[in-house]
Amino acid sequence: MDETVSYLTNNIEEGKLTHVVTANPIMVMSALENPEFARVLRQADLIVPDGAGVVWAAKVGGDPVAERVTGFDLMHRLLEQGEKRKWRVYLLGTTQEIIESAAETLQLQYPQVRIIGYRNGYFGPDQDEEIVEEIRELKPHLLFIARGMEKEDWNVAYKERLNVPFIMGVGGSFDVVSGKLKRAPVLVQKLRIEWLYRLIQEPKRYKRMLALPKFVVKVLRNKDNVTKPRPFG
Repeated sequence: MDETVSYLTNNIEEGKLTHVVTANPIMVMSALENPEFARVLRQADLIVPDGAGVVWAAKVGGDPVAERVTGFDLMHRLLEQGEKRKWRVYLLGTTQEIIESAAETLQLQYPQVRIIGYRNGYFGPDQDEEIVEEIRELKPHLLFIARGMEKEDWNVAYKERLNVPFIMGVGGSFDVVSGKLKRAPVLVQKLRIEWLYRLIQEPKRYKRMLALPKFVVKVLRNKDNVTKPRPFG
């Protein structure tokens, strides 16, 4: 995490575009099953191991990573850096109620950061230009997006035009920040069953969670190739 924060902070200060994807087993399985989604992920500038399953898989594959770099924690670590540097931040995604609450909470938590704008994530292609122009004009240092992994292609399609040094999808982080959901206790995180804690809070996610046992089987069957580059269509 420290290495990631240091790397990203330098890039942001230099105005160098960095699009970050926080990878978990569900995203990995989706990429394996969907070549188009795999191509989207490969266009990210940095992919960090968000899920405990990804850390486990890297270890099984013989090329371990030091630790998880979760999107939630990375967001807060960068906001801490923003406190020192008075960075500007834009929040995009989820419902209007949640994004407003998240913006208010983060602004109180990081008063030296400037939350210069926020908008819900329920918009179609006909509004893309308007939103891109708004963000361009506001010139944030950080753009956090919560529109689901299915919309990661939007981040790829517009990241050059947005002209924001840092762009990252943050999953359900705004839900937690706003208080709609609770983050799993540290013990649950250490036990690597954070996915179960979230499933209990959001039972409707059960279909997505079916990818987890498939991921485990895939890793164990292909452990010699887990960390090797894989060609996609």
